[in-house]
Amino acid sequence: MEYRKPFLVRNRAPLIILAVIAIVALGGYWLAHRTTVPTNFRFGRGAPAGKFAGMAMPVGTATAKLGDIGIDLGALGTVTPLRTVAVRSQVNGLLQSVNFKEGQEVKQGDVLAQVDPRPFQAALLQAQGARERDQALLANARADLKRYQDVAPQGLIPEQTLATQKALVAQYEGTIKSDQGQIDTANLNLGYARIVAPLDGRVGLRAVDPGNTITTSDTLVTITQLKPIDVLFTIPEDSLPELLKHMSNASLKVDALSRDETTELASGTLASLDNQIDTATGTVKAKAEFANADEGLFPNQFVNVRVHLTTLAGATIVPAAALQRGADGMYVFVVNADRTVSQRTVKTGASQGQNIAVTDGLKPGDVVVTDGADNLRDGSRVELPGDVPPPAKSAASGQWHGKKQ
Repeated sequence: MEYRKPFLVRNRAPLIILAVIAIVALGGYWLAHRTTVPTNFRFGRGAPAGKFAGMAMPVGTATAKLGDIGIDLGALGTVTPLRTVAVRSQVNGLLQSVNFKEGQEVKQGDVLAQVDPRPFQAALLQAQGARERDQALLANARADLKRYQDVAPQGLIPEQTLATQKALVAQYEGTIKSDQGQIDTANLNLGYARIVAPLDGRVGLRAVDPGNTITTSDTLVTITQLKPIDVLFTIPEDSLPELLKHMSNASLKVDALSRDETTELASGTLASLDNQIDTATGTVKAKAEFANADEGLFPNQFVNVRVHLTTLAGATIVPAAALQRGADGMYVFVVNADRTVSQRTVKTGASQGQNIAVTDGLKPGDVVVTDGADNLRDGSRVELPGDVPPPAKSAASGQWHGKKQ
């Protein structure tokens, strides 16, 4: 029986030809109906080429304005409380009660806890009883001394007996003083049984629970003063002369800012400087004090510090995002009335936050590009927010079409 190849195998060449013809036809249809873009078109400072050379680039802008800008020193600081006190019992005993909630604000003199006072009350009674006994002995000794002194001139008693009685009176007087000291000590211990807050502040987590025996070495709780509060920071030694010059004129304002420097947490004053420069870091420590009425600062919090030295009045101010750096220094793109941009070299001065002062090259009212400057060059056309873009022209039909936005 003769073997015959399958139909698809025997007719493979015609099928391949038909497939190629179909692919070529589809490719031609796609090329005929797509919008052509020049191969040399590109964005960036290399200048758009071809028919897109005059294309308007969308940008963000800002207007240079006249205003005041602060000359500041920036630093990284740590919030430090003025006082942190570990509250300990001054007597040993059973902790009967704790009268605060963890994290609570307390005032100086508030009762925080109570130690069992009964042992100290008993000691007080014992000391008081000893004093009353010794007072009675002293009274009797003084009476005997009075009688001896009355008859001594008549020679009825020996001189030695009179001297001994005087010594006995002095002894009892000393005993009374000792008894009074024991009473004062007992009263003091009885007062120590009431553990009170030594300062205004916020209590932390308690370390001893009621029912336990507390000793003088145990810390009951820690209290941290929050109002006012300090921020410790360092400044470079090169900035020290300028800082000292302005410190001698007035109290300097200090702002505490969040990590991203967008939120002002508190405002205070520069309190003091350290008395020497740290040779290892080339910096000097400084301390600023804040009222912290709203408790915006928290102990051991890291903050950005801004020390206001002086204010530059009547400066031309632009956003820092408008500045570009080139081979000749800093420059900006200024938007002209015909929606083209001019590259303009500028000189900058002090900065504050997101703004910077321009000392030369701009005047108030100039519109500068703040977003999209990477796609521009001198003379580029731009499209501002709110502008109506021109309709796009189809390469296949040769007609302009589009809709207004």
